[in-house]
Amino acid sequence: MIEPQGPLPSEIYWRRRIVAGGVGVAVLALVIGLIVWTTSGGDKSPSNAASSSSISTTTSPAYGSSASSEAPSGQAGTGGGGNGGNNPAGVSGQPGASQASGDAPAPAAGVNGTPLCPDQNIAVVLYTDKPTYTVGDQPVFTIVTTNAGLTACTRDVGKAAQNVVVRTLDGTRTLWSAQDCSPLKDVNNVVLQPKQQATDTITWSGTTSNPGCDKPRVQVPVGSYQAIGKMGEKESAPITFNVVAPAQQ
Repeated sequence: MIEPQGPLPSEIYWRRRIVAGGVGVAVLALVIGLIVWTTSGGDKSPSNAASSSSISTTTSPAYGSSASSEAPSGQAGTGGGGNGGNNPAGVSGQPGASQASGDAPAPAAGVNGTPLCPDQNIAVVLYTDKPTYTVGDQPVFTIVTTNAGLTACTRDVGKAAQNVVVRTLDGTRTLWSAQDCSPLKDVNNVVLQPKQQATDTITWSGTTSNPGCDKPRVQVPVGSYQAIGKMGEKESAPITFNVVAPAQQ
């Protein structure tokens, strides 16, 4: 440290040096503080902006919104939904994703755009006009199809879809089927409201038949028989009836 030189006492010069040094330190501290504040404020703004942008693009936007086009890398175009061709298969959580992948084809539409009635939504019941017939009679079967579902649907109830099958009482052997020899193969698509029924009748000659109807048909003998009605692949519960010999004169 250099000793102060001058006409005044040395302690005065030392005081001046101390004051000047203190002022210099204060100014230096102020400058450093301003630099630190400016630097930290400038760094905070862009980093926060980048963080906010990342959050907004990774949250789930409303489908079809412009935000959906800002998907992260590897998912570009999944939210556009306009062309469909850019939608990768297996995108979950978006309406129509399963249809785009071909996993769930839309059901065929019936009359007036109503869906077709699946077998599990219909009930089929078969009736006979009498419990007992005489050999040579022609039993009349009534087949009733009911929409057992909760919504309206379309069902083919025409002759091409309906059938009556007569079997032995134990159900082990088929004697006659309405589809074997009937020339009627019409389609009749109708809209059935919930619980609404469609009714039709099928008359049986009382003789046997075979698929293709190319064998001689013979009268069924006296006995008890079982019959079921069918609408497509949907079957009714079996019913029974009797065939008896004519009364003796």
